[in-house]
Amino acid sequence: SRQHKPTPHSTSLLKKSASAIMGEIKLNKIFTAAPPELNAEEQAQLAQVQGVRTTPRDVRFPSTNQAGHCWNRYNEWLVCLKQTQDEEGCKVLRHYATSICPSIWTEKWDEERDEGTFPGVKV
Repeated sequence: SRQHKPTPHSTSLLKKSASAIMGEIKLNKIFTAAPPELNAEEQAQLAQVQGVRTTPRDVRFPSTNQAGHCWNRYNEWLVCLKQTQDEEGCKVLRHYATSICPSIWTEKWDEERDEGTFPGVKV
């Protein structure tokens, strides 16, 4: 069986093809151009979408399964509440938890906290 060895010419053609395919794709430029003539409601919706952020990457949780990361973020929010009693000041941590955790989990944990059966941090 004969194997094909890439020549310098075939390698440069492959690189040119890949760059031609990827040419105009700029994923980091999704919201850079101003949309044409939006009404006030559409502008408010666009601003809300542009402001959506998820929790920052945490090196303690390198795998795809983010269940542990979710649990930690939720409990970090509770630790903040416990230490500061400032819901507004801990709002960012609550957002991190709700952005990475399935809503069914955070709703369940909120209910368990209300009932006094939550196994995590007690506030």
